[in-house]
Amino acid sequence: MDARCQCGQIRFVTPLVAPLALYICHCTECRHQSSSTYGMTAIFPYFDIQKYAPTPDAIEMYSRANSSGRTDGYFCTKCGSRLVHVSMSAVAGQSGDRVQPAAMLSVKAGCLEGLSKELMRKAIHIWTKSAVVDIPEGVEQYEEEPPGGSFAEE
Repeated sequence: MDARCQCGQIRFVTPLVAPLALYICHCTECRHQSSSTYGMTAIFPYFDIQKYAPTPDAIEMYSRANSSGRTDGYFCTKCGSRLVHVSMSAVAGQSGDRVQPAAMLSVKAGCLEGLSKELMRKAIHIWTKSAVVDIPEGVEQYEEEPPGGSFAEE
């Protein structure tokens, strides 16, 4: 799928033509990050977003701790649009612990050019116990993380 930030400085193509999953997350962290009532993310196999930067300083990263290590959020330095989130986990190795990205990453769904009503009907609502908006009847939903987590393909 073609994707871009608000100003168009960062344009990228996802590794698949459609996401493996689409989540509408109602957790407090996603509300704060998106400055909205929920966050929307599309799950794809990991790719390096920084290779799409036209200059080395076009993409910056904000990191925060999570239950398995940290989450790195990448954003455009010109317009501030959040692009992707990558979960980073500590992995024990022969030369000590190192940090590596998860097999999957989440693209902020608003970046996707091909986002459609059809895709949205398949969206899974997570962390609904924190929701401040009504959840549509009949949609797949979980009070917290779905079974296997929100990166269930890992």
